[in-house]
Amino acid sequence: MSVPTVARPLSNSLTAGKLPKNSPIWMLLASWLVAGLFFVVLNVSGATDGFNVIGTVITGALLYCIAIYVFSRAVEGGRKATDRLVTALVTGAFIIALIPLISLVGTTVINGLPAALTPTFFTSSLRNVVGEGGGALHAIMGTLLVTGTATLISVPIGLLAAIYLVEYGRGRLAKGITFFVDVMTGIPSIVAGLFAFALFSLLFNDPGIRFGFGGSIALAVLMIPVVVRSSEEMLKLVPNELREAAYALGVPKWLTVLKVVLPTSIAGIVTGIMLSIARVIGETAPLLIVAGFTSSMNYDLFSERMMTLPVFVYTQYANQGADFQAYVDRAWAGALTLIVIVMVLNGLARLIAKIFSPKFSR
Repeated sequence: MSVPTVARPLSNSLTAGKLPKNSPIWMLLASWLVAGLFFVVLNVSGATDGFNVIGTVITGALLYCIAIYVFSRAVEGGRKATDRLVTALVTGAFIIALIPLISLVGTTVINGLPAALTPTFFTSSLRNVVGEGGGALHAIMGTLLVTGTATLISVPIGLLAAIYLVEYGRGRLAKGITFFVDVMTGIPSIVAGLFAFALFSLLFNDPGIRFGFGGSIALAVLMIPVVVRSSEEMLKLVPNELREAAYALGVPKWLTVLKVVLPTSIAGIVTGIMLSIARVIGETAPLLIVAGFTSSMNYDLFSERMMTLPVFVYTQYANQGADFQAYVDRAWAGALTLIVIVMVLNGLARLIAKIFSPKFSR
């Protein structure tokens, strides 16, 4: 006679228990508290010199990862526990990546804001200024002129090259362009400066030539591969169905690119262009070589030396005078101005992308 078997209840991870809503926050706070008490004990015992804030934060975060996994596995099951652990690790990695950025921006604002708020910083140059006083107007204008000219040179070339690679390029020529773009992406910035300097030295037979347009050429060499790569990826994201629909209506290929492909990808292209500008606007080595530096205003890109903000920051910090604090303050203020310009450019890029991006309606 067979013995009847008793059916065991099935365990379904999808219907398991669930931790309270705010339990991750309380676990994180408790982990930091335990880690803080641990470092307080070490400090009192003389094992460490002072309370270690960074050690407390990192140790508490590690304890939180262990605690959230253990408690979630006990209550919610293995699947949810793994999900919570990975979420904690990804969030921690994101916060760790933000720490240097926040520290950099905070330090620059704290040190540069007092000098940047002086009445003369944005309204005067350093001509005939020794020690305290003066401003960075000549460097700001130089940066805008040099970078703007580099953008006017590199964007048409890079965008047309990307259109050729995506829409027309086939065979050895396209492969060669792709190869050289990849090579140019990794060249050091000082090589671009040396190239521009050597080019204009040979053209004008002047071994000591320094002028703003040479800096624009050096920056354009650095910008072109970034514009090509970013624009190429954005053009590839345009669905082929849109192109085929235009061809079916009898629209020629060049007009399809102009009226369909470019408007569809304009948001990503503008973002890539802004990234390329942000990539080169802070370059110092090529501008120091071919554009030089000066303390006077210069609006002519084709004559005499031209100061830019990166070179301004470098020279102020490297060539300190008797009143060294004034030079350091101007260097921090120049760095803050450069960050603000990049932020404004990124804001304009988002605005332009929002205005010109295609509008879809149902």
